[in-house]
Amino acid sequence: MCEQVRASLDASMRKDPPPIAYLFPNFFTAASIFSGFYSISLALQSSFESASWFIFLALIFDGLDGRVARLTNTATHFGVEFDSLADIVAFGVAPALLMYLYIGDEYGRIGIVASALFIIFGAVRLARFNVMTSRIEPSVFIGLPIPTAAIMIATAILLMERYEQISHIHVLLLPLSVLLSVLMVSNIRYPSFKKLNMRAIHFTRFLIGVIVLALMVFVYPIEGMALLGAMYLLYGPLRATYYLIRRMVG
Repeated sequence: MCEQVRASLDASMRKDPPPIAYLFPNFFTAASIFSGFYSISLALQSSFESASWFIFLALIFDGLDGRVARLTNTATHFGVEFDSLADIVAFGVAPALLMYLYIGDEYGRIGIVASALFIIFGAVRLARFNVMTSRIEPSVFIGLPIPTAAIMIATAILLMERYEQISHIHVLLLPLSVLLSVLMVSNIRYPSFKKLNMRAIHFTRFLIGVIVLALMVFVYPIEGMALLGAMYLLYGPLRATYYLIRRMVG
């Protein structure tokens, strides 16, 4: 009897969601595109700080669409492609144009190349990711994720807008952009938190760490995000260097 009840429950859980449910994840994807476009419009008005924050908002919407799709069992091939197009707008075109208007136009063709390279390599990164996930969802990212690269550009601009004493080194945004572009198409592995194994993590320590990081970002939002982004950015090359040295020594 229990087996029959369990089987009926499993069958009910496998029922297709109502058609309107498929709108919810795509709504967040559309919101991510709108945030990226509005960031572009703000950058064109020289509101660089506000434009940077809207890239952060696009990141929030980008994180919600996939989670909503999994929770409501409404993941589709259309949603995957729609999300990729949203990413190239919100995390490719928007930060590249923001950087170009902030500093790139002062350096002529060099600024154009650095900005265009960010978009082109970002598109390559997304295309490679889509090909890989069509076979199996990876437990790690191969190459720096494009949202992380976009956030690093936005965070750097926010730091320079807040601290005038470092605003004179804004030219470093160009080599930073080139570095991020190369990392996106590299084979360096970065951790993916989508398949985080909570059973293998000491829950209390993990909870304390999350609380500390959340409080740090709350008190110093720009500095905290810059620190977290830098740690994630450096993790990949440092990890690759460690394994290379160990292989050479071994």
